[in-house]
Amino acid sequence: MSPRRSYDQYCSAARALDLVGDRWTLLIVRELLAGPRRYTDLHADLPGVSTDVLASRLKDMERDGLTTRRRLPPPGAAYVYELSSRGRELLPVLQALGAWGEAALGERRPTDAVRAHWFALPLLRGLGGGSAGLVEVRLEEGEFHLWVGPEDGPVYGEGPAPAEPDVRLSFDGVDTCGALGRGELGLRDAVRQGRVEVVGEGALAKELREA
Repeated sequence: MSPRRSYDQYCSAARALDLVGDRWTLLIVRELLAGPRRYTDLHADLPGVSTDVLASRLKDMERDGLTTRRRLPPPGAAYVYELSSRGRELLPVLQALGAWGEAALGERRPTDAVRAHWFALPLLRGLGGGSAGLVEVRLEEGEFHLWVGPEDGPVYGEGPAPAEPDVRLSFDGVDTCGALGRGELGLRDAVRQGRVEVVGEGALAKELREA
């Protein structure tokens, strides 16, 4: 394993970038916020990364205490990667980075890959400040679910919610998703305009309908 490169600066920002400043590292964190993932799953949801670079980044992140690796019991018997408590502390960093990057997002280019669960972090920002709960989200690109509120585990997951969700959100199209991702439209505004359908009787659903 190659030694970790360093800026050799006595500055907390520089030290942080020593750990997460390499290309792909924070996007790997984004994927692992969904919980344990196999290498093949990570590679599929990080289009553009080479197998060598992904393997190298995962080794670096494990060495630096951001991730752990464990073997699933039979019949799975595959290795999965997951964030350590230190790695999960990067969620607000990614949230802030995403908010800062909204102005640079622009319209989707023909070469841009997209995954439904990539909208989880912007939606979490939009749902902040309200009640906690399990949210199921339906987009044209697919379904995912997320947990709003304090969680000591996955922040989101692919596919339908694993239990009865507190609220289901159905988007009317990719234009609404794009507008939310670019910060041009707030989630509660989208609900008021009829661009996002809210289904559910929990506190979070009522807050969204009454906002």
